[in-house]
Amino acid sequence: MKLAVVGGGSTYTPELIDGFARLRDTLPITELVLVDPAADRLELVGGLARRIFARQDHDGKIVTTTDLDAGVEGADAVLLQLRVGGQAAREQDETWPLECGCVGQETTGAGGLAKALRTVPVVLDIAERVRRTNPDAWIIDFTNPVGIVTRALLQAGHKAVGLCNVAIGFQRKFAKLLGVAPSEVHLDHVGLNHLTWERSVRIGGPEGENVLPRLLAEHGDAVADDLRLPRPVLDRLGVVPSYYLRYFYAHDEVVRELGTKPSRAAEVAAMERELLEMYGDPALDEKPALLAKRGGAFYSEAAVDLAASLLGGGGSPYQVVNTYNNGTLPFLPDDAVIETQAAVGAHGATPLPVAPVDPLYAGLIANVTAYEDLALEAALRGGRDRVFKALLAHPLVGQYAYADGLTDRLIAHNREHLAWV
Repeated sequence: MKLAVVGGGSTYTPELIDGFARLRDTLPITELVLVDPAADRLELVGGLARRIFARQDHDGKIVTTTDLDAGVEGADAVLLQLRVGGQAAREQDETWPLECGCVGQETTGAGGLAKALRTVPVVLDIAERVRRTNPDAWIIDFTNPVGIVTRALLQAGHKAVGLCNVAIGFQRKFAKLLGVAPSEVHLDHVGLNHLTWERSVRIGGPEGENVLPRLLAEHGDAVADDLRLPRPVLDRLGVVPSYYLRYFYAHDEVVRELGTKPSRAAEVAAMERELLEMYGDPALDEKPALLAKRGGAFYSEAAVDLAASLLGGGGSPYQVVNTYNNGTLPFLPDDAVIETQAAVGAHGATPLPVAPVDPLYAGLIANVTAYEDLALEAALRGGRDRVFKALLAHPLVGQYAYADGLTDRLIAHNREHLAWV
């Protein structure tokens, strides 16, 4: 089995390598290709990747290359983990929206739109080259904003499934709090990428006992602290929102907070420099503890599970993924991309039936889906007016003066990445 990772020079990659090594019975990789245009980073990450495989007695071959076409040729699956513009672009995404009094964040709001505009054309070009080289390969998209990018891939006819680590993070956290194995925890996870709620937590599968009320009663303080939301909010809602909902539920508070400290991008950039220095140590043969602070917890387990199921292996029958709605949420178009529990196999991902969604959540889901429609249109066709309309539609912007100012800033900060400017 051959897998290719596009963006293999990422500091995330050793997390992925560690999962491939530990879970080789689930996903028996014989060849892993790390593809990245940054040859210097690729050399460091590739060296550590080989040492991790050797330490864990994995006999798979690890190849590094800057040649995309060669790297994906013959691959059974291609995993995308790109950051177009690097941490420098992320730093901008997180700062210039604050000048207009709006949240600066890399996957939602104005910053998220900027990232989508930079990323969608690049991903589609990569996917088309994968299709020409190897039309049977599955594409697993971990590139943010996952919902918009996955929708672009699916609409272009690619064999693609989107993946995020939010759900598996909740699964692992809840399992630890409840004292059960993670495989026993089944989430009623509903919404869009980075806009989801856990409406039930069932033990033993989709039909198991719902223990969410007990979880909130016994561990609500711990859950609320992780989400940085007040405990009474969780008690009143009776659900667990993803931590990205804080940008919506406490927008003004977050804007004030972000204006008083260095950006997350600056923190991550400093962390990446330290990690790359560590990766260059020939004695290092395991992922360093610092990597846990970089983000992406349990990403490798989710990626292995999904790839194994898509390739006919031993992955879990139900997984939280990003895929076409196809009537699952009746208030959304069929071609909207939702994030939900799905049956995953060689055919792809089929969402499981979802209980009716409360208007409190359905309204926000529908609003952000409309924004994503406009964002994808802007990413595919360009134009200042399309950018303005997408920003005006976003609930974290929503006022014409803000949308106008943000449009100018977005274009000014992303000229080198926008072919239509």
